[in-house]
Amino acid sequence: MASSFRTDAYINGVWRGSAKRFPVYNPATQEVIAQVPDLGASDCEDAIAAADAAFPAWAAKTAKERAAIMRAWYELMMADLDRLAAMITREGGKPLAEAKGEAAYGASFVEWFGEEAKRAYGRTIPTTTPTRRYLTIKQPVGVCCAVTPWNFPMAMITRKAAPAIAAGCTIVLKPPHQTPLTALMLAELAEKAGVPRGVFNVVTTHESTEAVGKVMCESPLVKKFSFTGSTAVGKRLGALCVGSTVKRISLELGGNAPLLVFADCDMEQAVKGAIACKFRNAGQTCVCANRILVEDAIYDEFSKKVAEAVKALKVGPGDQDGVAVGPLIDMKAMEKVERMVAEAIDAGATPLAGGKPNPAGKQFFTPTVLANVTRAMRVNTEEIFGPVAPLIRFKTEDEAVAIANDTPFGLAGYFFTKDVHRAWRIAERLQYGMISINDGILSNEVVPFGGVKESGLGREGGVEGLEEYLDTKYINFGGFA
Repeated sequence: MASSFRTDAYINGVWRGSAKRFPVYNPATQEVIAQVPDLGASDCEDAIAAADAAFPAWAAKTAKERAAIMRAWYELMMADLDRLAAMITREGGKPLAEAKGEAAYGASFVEWFGEEAKRAYGRTIPTTTPTRRYLTIKQPVGVCCAVTPWNFPMAMITRKAAPAIAAGCTIVLKPPHQTPLTALMLAELAEKAGVPRGVFNVVTTHESTEAVGKVMCESPLVKKFSFTGSTAVGKRLGALCVGSTVKRISLELGGNAPLLVFADCDMEQAVKGAIACKFRNAGQTCVCANRILVEDAIYDEFSKKVAEAVKALKVGPGDQDGVAVGPLIDMKAMEKVERMVAEAIDAGATPLAGGKPNPAGKQFFTPTVLANVTRAMRVNTEEIFGPVAPLIRFKTEDEAVAIANDTPFGLAGYFFTKDVHRAWRIAERLQYGMISINDGILSNEVVPFGGVKESGLGREGGVEGLEEYLDTKYINFGGFA
């Protein structure tokens, strides 16, 4: 990159280094981009103490004052989109066009929540007795901690930090070891925008990830914990939070999103939507279509068209022109995808496109379409997190819904139909926190994001996302004559 970037952690308004550091790699080339401080539990405790010290003054500011600072932060992000996008691509691997989209998407949360916090209204409640008056007010919960994933290294931060800061909370962030540099860029811009010391802190770590997470979950100073990642890890962290101090939690966990294609769909729209949904960020998103269910009458036609479109996707490093599918994040992810595809083929699935690693590099997998997938195959029952589209045949609406709901997860679901009555029926029957009809992309800053069942607790984005960082206080005025 032509421009410089920070490589130290950010605690209490000070850039903190460490003799112990870990490397950050470019997944497309395996080059070492930077060495970042590998901080430990005591550093996290320092950050929490700083956030606790900063909280009273930040909470005391008016919503309008906080909004002005957040507006400045947002404008700095928008002015720096190219640099942010370049880093997202460099440390995360996604194509540059996608990275630019993420950078703008991430900035939108800062703008939205800065404005929405001005409308964190309480209410007056009609009295039940003449001698009393009832009302509620909204107040910030206090110090918050957040753990974010690598697949959206900017947006997953701002989706948590923006509502917290807008509400009057302070926050300590642990970014993933794969993509910490984008987080440090955000801290740099927050500092320039005038976010006070201790309000936004970034603790980078690798070897001490578990110890840092334990401190965040068990510290009595922390009142709210937010995590995006696997269901298995989320369950452990959630148990620590509740079992220690009964702090508030938000958990955005694993998914197994179905995409249903009915025979009455607009075929071109369905193919385009399926591609956009499945292959964004090389299939490494929690809301991408994990399995595609296609009605029997159009299965062959849809399979052919999807395979043709997938074969046309350009694979390569994200900074190259025209690239649609970049690398997987690391070799562990690569090996998982290879195993799952091989298992499916051995069990009778037919690769219509791809099915193998790609010659573009060590961590690239060729975009794949698998026909003749059955419900028992692991590509149907488990999250793939790679550029693999399994196609499953169904005959009736009831069968499609049964297959779609046959999972412990419930994050996002998609379907394509022209029948408005079916649209209502399916939207109500699918057991998912988010439903998208005739569209492969569903999230933005103004709508609630989150799942049901083992896909998590709480919501991010929209009015609901702000409520996660506010306590409702009931006040009784007595003594009226």
